[in-house]
Amino acid sequence: MKHARVAYGGALHQAMMLADGMLKLEDGRVLAEDQVVWLPPLQPQTIFALALNYADHAKELAEKSSKETGSFLKAPVIEPVIFLKGPNTLIGHQGFTKRPEGAEFMHYECELGVVIGKVGKRIARANAMDYVAGYTVVNDYAIRNFLEGYYRPNLRVKSRDTCTPIGPWLVDRDDIADPMNLVLTTHVNGVLTQEGNTKDMIHDISALIEYISDFMSLNPGDVIMTGTPKGSVDVFPGDQIICEVEGIGKLVNTIVADWQVTT
Repeated sequence: MKHARVAYGGALHQAMMLADGMLKLEDGRVLAEDQVVWLPPLQPQTIFALALNYADHAKELAEKSSKETGSFLKAPVIEPVIFLKGPNTLIGHQGFTKRPEGAEFMHYECELGVVIGKVGKRIARANAMDYVAGYTVVNDYAIRNFLEGYYRPNLRVKSRDTCTPIGPWLVDRDDIADPMNLVLTTHVNGVLTQEGNTKDMIHDISALIEYISDFMSLNPGDVIMTGTPKGSVDVFPGDQIICEVEGIGKLVNTIVADWQVTT
């Protein structure tokens, strides 16, 4: 089942997707998608984000970095590179993301989001999927020239307000037969700019759950953002970005200038 959180009629509602694309609120009312304000499909606890979890994206950034600075990046193989994000970053489907002043290269990152469903500590890889509640789509924007360094804290770039659209749906785990074989795509203004597959992750979902839970407890509502494949394109105010993960949904988002009022 596909679950959502929306605002309608001055109140917050849980909703689910009907077969015809309509939404059904928990009180039984049926609405069109454009009648509601979309919220993040859950109120997350800890948000984990992955850096360089697809080899092709790491290569893409390495080539750009080496041309500009002479340095070279490579994907981490032994241990994943994980950082935390603040809940202030999250916005819903059809939301607006601000491109900050001084951004020289701001790009989307279409990702599969894994939502934890129960408490776990030192979870064995073989049992890891038992702790998953479901999946969502996440777009984790990056401003490359704001990054302090790939292996240093990147709070300034990755916890900015409005820079992490999420949703529109939280899809139940059992509705996705194989989360490690899903196509990810991004379209900018209708043009395909990014395409990949979750099978190409360096550290898969089970490995990430095992790794994180070895040193800290995972809790219901925690979200693990699993990284993005290659296809980084600079985006500007007015651009519409659609991130899609096969079977999970299409997440639509628009870029605005930092000074623009979006509420």
